[in-house]
Amino acid sequence: MPTYPLLFEPLFFAKVWGGRALEHLRKPIPARENIGESWELADLASTSSGGAGGGAARSIIANGPLQGRSLNDAVTLWKSDLLGATPPTPSGCFPLLVKFLDARENLSVQVHPSPAYARTHAAAHLKTESWYILHAEPGAVIYKGIRPGVSREEFAAHARANSPDIVQDMISLPAIPGECHNLPSGTVHALGAGVLVAEVQTPSDTTFRLYDWGRTGRELHTEPALECSDFSAAPAAARLGAGRSFATLVTTEFYTINELSLGAGESHAIAGSGSGRGSRPVVIITLSGSARLESQSGVTSLILGSTCLVPAGLAAGSRVIAESAARLLVVLVGV
Repeated sequence: MPTYPLLFEPLFFAKVWGGRALEHLRKPIPARENIGESWELADLASTSSGGAGGGAARSIIANGPLQGRSLNDAVTLWKSDLLGATPPTPSGCFPLLVKFLDARENLSVQVHPSPAYARTHAAAHLKTESWYILHAEPGAVIYKGIRPGVSREEFAAHARANSPDIVQDMISLPAIPGECHNLPSGTVHALGAGVLVAEVQTPSDTTFRLYDWGRTGRELHTEPALECSDFSAAPAAARLGAGRSFATLVTTEFYTINELSLGAGESHAIAGSGSGRGSRPVVIITLSGSARLESQSGVTSLILGSTCLVPAGLAAGSRVIAESAARLLVVLVGV
């Protein structure tokens, strides 16, 4: 079966800290539920019980001949035509997870497994993630890393006491729309209340909570979280910059995030900058406006809030053409 760009049905997850802001991205979220996460592209064979419930989480394809089948079916059917030089996960899944997060309230202060912890705990999976801030209420902040001068002993004492003082141990930064923050596995972090983000990450939902703002009923994971906490500085924020149409915001060993801003009628080759390391699949997330993707397989509409997976075999010859002023994230998957 010939490959073609894939669109997906979102997977919604209600959270105590979630809200209704995803409706602004044209997401048909369930009535009367506070939705914290919309998983836009997912292919996880298993999840954590405290995250997505413990079972598999796989996106369902919303277009073309594979409509109604899972992303993992496409990985199995298309193999290297989809993945190119990018390997699947050890369980044979697509190696990226894309979400939208609506933090109506503060998320827990949390950390994801460090590389050292993951090597010795088979059920713990690395989770490097990147937040692109779409909207922030006045005064909203994010928490990213531990303040210089805070000792491990002081931080651990606050965590073990479930003390709000742990928030003061964190670096608090204004949440500024258009900024992108990279959070390598081991970075202690939290989204503050009133922030809407697009998140690109490795395919894991292993999370260790350190502090949950006085909420009850959710488990804390103090000791593994402390073992994983990295006290080094997290990478600085990046943004496109005034007057620019294209920039690389984040480069990791797992993915590269580019931002693309086009006026109506303008176009851009999606596999341009940074594509010289072998063919890779490309994920396009439409943050504002609308566009179309022209590839060897035809034309695919890119509407507000959509996530499109372009198979590696199609990426090199594909272009995005804006139908109105549009802002997109163009994610190259793998190294």
